[in-house]
Amino acid sequence: MAKVLTMADTKREQRRAYWSLVLPGFLLYIAVMAFPTIFSVVLSLTSYNGGKLFGGRPVEMVGLKWYKRLFADEYFYRALKNNLWIVLVSVLGQIPLGFFLAYVLYRGLVRARDFFQTMIYLPTVISTVVIGILWKSFFAPHGAFPELMRIFRPGYEYTMGSHPMIPVLFVILWMYSGMYMIIFMANLQKIDNAVIEAARIDGASEMQVLRHVILPALSGVIVVTAILAISGSLKSFDLIYVMTGGGPANRTSVLSIYMFDKAFKGAPNYPLANAISTVMVIISFALIGLTKFAENKFGGRE
Repeated sequence: MAKVLTMADTKREQRRAYWSLVLPGFLLYIAVMAFPTIFSVVLSLTSYNGGKLFGGRPVEMVGLKWYKRLFADEYFYRALKNNLWIVLVSVLGQIPLGFFLAYVLYRGLVRARDFFQTMIYLPTVISTVVIGILWKSFFAPHGAFPELMRIFRPGYEYTMGSHPMIPVLFVILWMYSGMYMIIFMANLQKIDNAVIEAARIDGASEMQVLRHVILPALSGVIVVTAILAISGSLKSFDLIYVMTGGGPANRTSVLSIYMFDKAFKGAPNYPLANAISTVMVIISFALIGLTKFAENKFGGRE
C-alpha cells in the first residue's frame, strides 16, 4: 500500500532538498570567501611576521597600529590617487564609450557591424600580460609612439616622468570598453523595437529616443556596470605591474601593487598588507554605496 505523504512530510522533503542544494555552495563560500576575509581583517590587527616557524616573534594583538602607519604613509595616498583616477576613467570613460559603441552598432549606424563588434571586444579576451608587454613596447623611449610623434614634432623625446599614468589610463580605457559594449548590446536587444519605432513615428528625434526610451530602460544595467567598473578598478594589478611595475618612483603604483610590495618584497609585513586590503574593500563598498544612492535618488530601476 502506497504511503500517503502528509503536509509535514512534504515540507520536510522540501527542506532537505533545499539544504542539499544550498549547503555545498554555502560551505564553499565560507571556505573561499568569508573565512579568508575575516582572517585578513584579524591579521591586520596583529603583529604577525611569519610566526615561530619562520623565526618570528609570538603573535600579539596591536589594534589599529598598522592602520595608523598606513594613513601616515605618503605612498599610500599616491597609490590611492592613482586608483581613483582609474575609477574615474572606468566609470566616466569605459561605460559611456561602451554604451556609445553599443548604441551605434545596435542602431545600425555603421556597416560591418559584426566586424567592428569583434574587433572592439577582442582586447578583453587577450591575456592582460600580453597586452601589457605590447603597450609597454609601444610607449618605450625607442618604441612606436615616440617615432610617430617625431613625424609631427621632429626632435620629440618621450619620457614617462612627466605624466606616467596617462599611458596606463589610455590602455585601461582601450582594453575594457569592449566588455561594457557587449553588456549594453545584450540589453539593448531586449528593448522592444516597436516602442522605439512608435516614438519615431510620433516625431521623436534620435536623441529624444535615446533620452526618454533607451536610457530609462537601461538604468539598472548602468548601475551594474558601474559596480563592475569600481570593483575592477580597485583591484587593478596585472596590467600596471607589467607595463610600469609601479614606477617610475612609485608614480604609477596602485593599492594592489602597494599591498604586493609590502607583503612580498623586502622584509614582508603581512599585517600592513592585510590592512591595505581591508581599506580597499571599505573604499569599494563606499563607492558602490554612492552608486546605489545615486540610482535611488536620480534614476529608476529597469
